[in-house]
Amino acid sequence: MGKHRRRSSSALVATVAVAALSLGTACGSGEDEGSTPAPQDETTTEKTQQEEKQEPQGGSERDDLVNFQLDDRSQAGVHNIWVVWTIKNNSSEKSNYSWDWEAVNASGTRLTNGTQLESDVQPGQTTKGEYPTTLKSTEGIKLNITSFNRTAGY
Repeated sequence: MGKHRRRSSSALVATVAVAALSLGTACGSGEDEGSTPAPQDETTTEKTQQEEKQEPQGGSERDDLVNFQLDDRSQAGVHNIWVVWTIKNNSSEKSNYSWDWEAVNASGTRLTNGTQLESDVQPGQTTKGEYPTTLKSTEGIKLNITSFNRTAGY
């Protein structure tokens, strides 16, 4: 009976390994997605050529992130830097948004990163949000959006 259990567990381990490998391949490692800079103001967004080709007429869901920047509220030597954003739902349905971001210095070193969420944004509605960071300065810091998703809200 001991041999039978070993064969079963070996088969199970092999099956799990194949499933994990398949899932990793299907989902991708995220390395080839790259990152896009956060918009600098309400009218500035940058897109790759590939994104422009995939967009339907009228823009992409990424355009709904109207503003995403750092806000330095530091006073009297106390560091207090926040990320602030504005989302405008340009779709015709209630939407939820999630995006990943990173703050990098001039040499490209990631100093901090995070995930932000906005939910139940009605068509045509604008919403604003903010979140504290661990940054000590905004000088030479660049924000990148590493992923951005809009899903239907229920």
